[in-house]
Amino acid sequence: MNEMVTIPREEYDRLRAAAEDLADLQSYDRAMAALAAGAEELIPAVYANRLLDGESPLRVYRDLRGLTQATLAERAGVNRVTVAEIETGRKQGSVATLRALAGALDVTLDDLMA
Repeated sequence: MNEMVTIPREEYDRLRAAAEDLADLQSYDRAMAALAAGAEELIPAVYANRLLDGESPLRVYRDLRGLTQATLAERAGVNRVTVAEIETGRKQGSVATLRALAGALDVTLDDLMA
């Protein structure tokens, strides 16, 4: 059965705006819950801007974590020269190497591929 209701345009616009506000609040609540659960993290603007400017994601996340190339290489089980070559763009790194580096930085592989 198709029931229809006719309401003034002003009321329709008010209801639509309220629905959009509710959707925004629900998105905010999900984001805050993910932060509280540790599933997401906030990245300071200076680091986000470096990523947006095209700097090596490996270098940016390494700096964010306060690690040297040598420390990161040791934690990931790769050679320090490999870290340097990936950061400078001389090499791309294998999937296995990038996965190990991502794990050592506690980021996703996608974060390093940006």
